[in-house]
Amino acid sequence: MKKYIKSLLLFAVVFTLAAACSEDKLSKDSVISGPATEKNAFDIWLDYNFLKPYNIDFHYRYDLKESNFSYVTVPADYDASIIYAHLVKYLCIDTYDEVAGVDFTKAYFPKMFFLMGEWEYDNNGNFTLGTAEGGKKIMLAGVNVLKQDIQKLSGDALIERLNQYYIKTVHHEFTHIINQTKPYPDNFKNITSTTYLAGKWSDSKRNNLEYGYITKYAQKEHVEDFAELLSEYITHDQAWWDAQLGKAGKNGADGASLLISKMDIVKDYMKASWGIDLDVLRDVVNRRTRDVAAGLVDLEDISIK
Repeated sequence: MKKYIKSLLLFAVVFTLAAACSEDKLSKDSVISGPATEKNAFDIWLDYNFLKPYNIDFHYRYDLKESNFSYVTVPADYDASIIYAHLVKYLCIDTYDEVAGVDFTKAYFPKMFFLMGEWEYDNNGNFTLGTAEGGKKIMLAGVNVLKQDIQKLSGDALIERLNQYYIKTVHHEFTHIINQTKPYPDNFKNITSTTYLAGKWSDSKRNNLEYGYITKYAQKEHVEDFAELLSEYITHDQAWWDAQLGKAGKNGADGASLLISKMDIVKDYMKASWGIDLDVLRDVVNRRTRDVAAGLVDLEDISIK
């Protein structure tokens, strides 16, 4: 009998608790929240220049889940991030606005930039300048070195450094994005289909120009070849391009004719698929880069105008 009474009492307690729980109203708001970050002047500037007009999230605060766990990564310096944001805005976003129109930039320019303080180094000495993911996000590395370059270099030396390690990277990765949206013709990869090196490109001792590749990295595969060719072309002037063709044709090599054949396809693709004259784009990129080197662009101003 005592056991029976205890069982009844236990059942009553459980039933009461269950009834009470069933009457609770679940909130749609999570009780778990991340740390709130108050917006600073740079955040407000980014909202005004990137987020509101283009729906672009320029992410400069370190976020482990956005990093590549295969590399040692460090946060981007705050002041250097401001400089990089200005460069992306003036040399890339504003450039495509001028050449292709604001609607093009809003529709196709990546919706997220994520900055890392250091480049991603491999064991063989190669390092990654940036990556594009899913046609929507670009990671830009080496931000902390940019601040030093801006302070130490000027004129042509600064222009070459900006092109080689920073701005060309944005154009290269953006090329991947538009290629994913509208593929380029198969005949591009057929021009040098038998001489791509895949993962062995970094160990190659051959002259890439004489084999029809604008850079050493372009030898990896046709996707990188296309992006390297376009981004190198628009970040240099005609004299530079002519010089590369001269080097590519030395010693009776076919490199010059191969490069010209590839560039014809790149130009036709950009015109037919996107309505962009690559020579006009090149002129605007070069003009704006000279503006930066001449100090005509305030790379640290984050006031709202």
